[in-house]
Amino acid sequence: MAYIDYYKVLEVSRDASDKDIKKAYRKLARKYHPDLNPNDKEAEKRFKALNEANAVLSNAENRKKYDAYGEHWENAEAYEQAQKQQARQQHSNQQYRGQQGGQQFTDDEFSDFFSSMFGGRAQSQGRQVKFKGQDYTAELQIDIKEAYTTHKRTLTVNGKNIRITIPAGVENGQVIKIKGHGGAGVNGGPNGDLLITFSIVNTTAFKRDGNHLYTTVDLDLYTALLGGELTVDTFNGKVKLSIKPETQNGAKVKLKGKGFPKYKKDGQFGDLFITYQVKTPTQLTDKEKALFTELSKLR
Repeated sequence: MAYIDYYKVLEVSRDASDKDIKKAYRKLARKYHPDLNPNDKEAEKRFKALNEANAVLSNAENRKKYDAYGEHWENAEAYEQAQKQQARQQHSNQQYRGQQGGQQFTDDEFSDFFSSMFGGRAQSQGRQVKFKGQDYTAELQIDIKEAYTTHKRTLTVNGKNIRITIPAGVENGQVIKIKGHGGAGVNGGPNGDLLITFSIVNTTAFKRDGNHLYTTVDLDLYTALLGGELTVDTFNGKVKLSIKPETQNGAKVKLKGKGFPKYKKDGQFGDLFITYQVKTPTQLTDKEKALFTELSKLR
């Protein structure tokens, strides 16, 4: 495996914080995303490299191994275990040589062992050591209206199209694992996984908090004072509400089951919370001003 400087790929320094790495990945991933660069092989290549670099550096344990072992970071545990085995073997050979005059293994022989291990020919009790492939990470941006319903999406990973089902109710920042669609395993080991982080774009009048939705609705002064009916928008249609007389500015009502779908729970929804914002009339006519003046005297 050729050495790849993941820090250079993400255009950050080696002492970059986790926040800096995340910010750099998101910026560059958007820039080189295949959807924004159709038929651009160089952009596709760069996007793959970004995912690979982020998968390593965004994970504290993986980053520690990478800093210590470079391109061999995935085999760090096997390497450390082999080092311990070497130390034990050397100690055992020293004892045996002192007792029996036997031969001790040389450092060159163990160097051969390490070389063979990182060349993909590691042996453990006569069998090849299998390693799981590298996990890939990606960010998928979808509109909140898409997140409201279960739908399918085709992704391109390493030149292959993967059709996935996105369940209704997926949340912003949620990570979904697609098993076996990461890097190839070593020595017959299992493939890594594809970890997709969702970025939900919301341009609606509704604020989402988990499964609940929140919105503000304008209410004219006369309906607020005298009561009446008001038709309001929900996320998937309109409903008619009954307004109580003397409704105050900032009053809230809850519409049960009119919120967002619950993730992987068919037919279950959160609630919609509506806050009334009473609007004061403007550009009053002389007659209206006179009537308000008369009303104020009665109060």
